[in-house]
Amino acid sequence: MATPHPHYSLTRKLLVYTSIFSILMGCLLVVSAYRIALEETNEILDAQMKYLAERIGKFNPQPVQSNFNHLKHYHEEDLFVDVWSYKKNEHQYHAFHLLIKPVQQAGFYTHETNAGRWHTYVLPLKDLQVQISQQDSVRQNLALELAINMFLPYALIMPFAIWGLSLIIRRNLKPLENFKTELTQRKPNELEPISSHDYPIEIVPSIDEINHLFERISHTQQEQRQFIADAAHELRTPITALNLQTQILLSELPNHSSLKNLSKGLDRVQHLVNQLLSLAKQDAALSQDEVNVEISLNEEVIYCIEQLMNLALRKEIDLGMEKQEVIVIHTQASHLRSVLMNLIDNAIKYTPQHGIINLSVYHEYDSAIIQIEDSGPGISPEKYNKILKRFYRVHQHLEIGSGLGLSIVDKAVHRLGGTIEFSQSQQLGGLQVQIRLPLTAKP
Repeated sequence: MATPHPHYSLTRKLLVYTSIFSILMGCLLVVSAYRIALEETNEILDAQMKYLAERIGKFNPQPVQSNFNHLKHYHEEDLFVDVWSYKKNEHQYHAFHLLIKPVQQAGFYTHETNAGRWHTYVLPLKDLQVQISQQDSVRQNLALELAINMFLPYALIMPFAIWGLSLIIRRNLKPLENFKTELTQRKPNELEPISSHDYPIEIVPSIDEINHLFERISHTQQEQRQFIADAAHELRTPITALNLQTQILLSELPNHSSLKNLSKGLDRVQHLVNQLLSLAKQDAALSQDEVNVEISLNEEVIYCIEQLMNLALRKEIDLGMEKQEVIVIHTQASHLRSVLMNLIDNAIKYTPQHGIINLSVYHEYDSAIIQIEDSGPGISPEKYNKILKRFYRVHQHLEIGSGLGLSIVDKAVHRLGGTIEFSQSQQLGGLQVQIRLPLTAKP
């Protein structure tokens, strides 16, 4: 299995490469400046040496011997003047061998001595030879000093230039950050196309591809929702008819075991179809922005109790309000009703005959609390996370169910900006479900 490559920062990478490029350009500047300075220095000093030798040769010079001290540091203005006679062969005895053997033609000569490399202009006369000498290292040091002086302003300005360049890079990469922010702020089902009007042309093709992807996802989701809705709607009518026919047969043959099993199976299928239809409606509502309205929470809970009271009376369950506070919240009515109906319906299913179901509505800090507890068998804590998954059922043998109720509740609660918690009821011993909702609408 291939190891995934680590993510990197495009801004940091650009800054690093730009800094390395600037340093390389600085090095190239130093080398170029050194070569140019050395060439200009050689040209100027050569002209000076030639001029000096020609001036000396015009005025009948006498032999002169320069005095070179190898321990002394010389500068570009220091020239060594030697005038020596051919007859005495003085060049053989000169310290450090500065003198060059007799030459036939005036010009520049380079030679090595114990004191290093020398650059010399030689002017041969009839009986004398005039030499103007200078160390090559002097010229090289001067050229290097000039090159460094040229590089220093660049080195001082470069940190500020890199800092300014980083601002420019970050500013020009801001559209990528804005693009990321726009994507992260979108809701899960918000698949509207992204406008490419405010983005640079370089990322417009990527935006277009993302918009095509959104379009395909939206089309696929719409087909799935439509299929569930159509299937649930088409199945509900024949199943209801079958259920009615089964009830008629049971009234005529009340002790027939096969008819009883058939009736339970049809009830289960009918419940599944209703849950699928509810799920399809909820998914359709998630793709739209439902208007938040002002709702009296305790009145909404009482309304749902009244709607499901017949189911509770069949099992002789004591269903009612234990704690009731007047709470008004701004929320989405359809999702809130879906939460209440599914939770109360589940509590009735899994509460045994002559059991108790208590509902409570009250404030806690800045939240509204809906609490439902029953005297049923309850659920072990390690299964609290599993029961929110679709089609997962704990007590499959107890009551008719599809495993979709709590999944619908979980999605609706998150849509309302609330949370759901499960625990054991301290008072009744069964399951306790606590829904925490904000008093104001979720932004």
